[in-house]
Amino acid sequence: MYVVKDDDERTLLLPAKELHLSKGVELRILNLLSKKPSYPKDIAKRLNLHEQKIYYHFRQLEKKGFVKVVGKEEKGAAFAKIYALEKPAFFMRFAEYEAAERIPKGNSFLEPFITNGTMNAKIVIGSSDPHGPERARSRDAAYAVELGMFLGTFLVKKDSMNVHHDVDLHEHELKDNLIIIGGPVTNRVARMLNAKMPVNFDRKKNVYSSLSERTYYLDETGIIVKMPNPFDEAKTVLWLAGKRYMGTRAAVIAAVRHMNELERGNAKNPKIFAKVVEGLDEDGDGAADAVQFME
Repeated sequence: MYVVKDDDERTLLLPAKELHLSKGVELRILNLLSKKPSYPKDIAKRLNLHEQKIYYHFRQLEKKGFVKVVGKEEKGAAFAKIYALEKPAFFMRFAEYEAAERIPKGNSFLEPFITNGTMNAKIVIGSSDPHGPERARSRDAAYAVELGMFLGTFLVKKDSMNVHHDVDLHEHELKDNLIIIGGPVTNRVARMLNAKMPVNFDRKKNVYSSLSERTYYLDETGIIVKMPNPFDEAKTVLWLAGKRYMGTRAAVIAAVRHMNELERGNAKNPKIFAKVVEGLDEDGDGAADAVQFME
């Protein structure tokens, strides 16, 4: 559990544990240990209490998980245990917990990629170096950043590196929750999964939907597919890609702005999470800034 503090520039985290204490003496012990680790006899002297009483409270605190032994110190013919706080912060609760949904309530599209406020997936982008059969360079990194910024709004804690180039991913790492950015030409992992997707890219690199049996030819066409990971069906894959990088941009816009629509599934089969979108340039600057759902 963490205490979360938001200031103007960042979110601050502090590991914490909920207090369930009925004795004022135990709170005083914790307060002294917050200054520095110590042993019960020293705490007894500082609180002017009988040593056996303090030992009793230390046993209770250790049993409840509030203090831990961090060392021993020789005292005469015996060794005294040195105790420290188990966590740097504790809090007391005076009411029941209330639900605070970071992922919009009723929408599970981002599960299991984000669980308990932590990223639980690898984001896979194509390398910008020439690679693959067509020696292609990926231009999708900017859209991966946009998606990552969006996902970050649902995170409480981040303690690992989550973004990987397709060429750097090892075989065992494919058996994980994956968020794949880019099509089969520029992303090696997308190429490995393309044929298994209900909406994918045909031999001419056009978007083909096996659900509607339609082919989409525009460069601004993007796809969003969520399905079990073929490398390990206990895991999940989310694929955002386009016929060209403009289509990938459209797919990311759809994911960031229209999550509720993605949750509804495909128009032909709502049980399958596979969407086709077309990027729209509404402000006339030459880049898609909105999308139209085709199915």
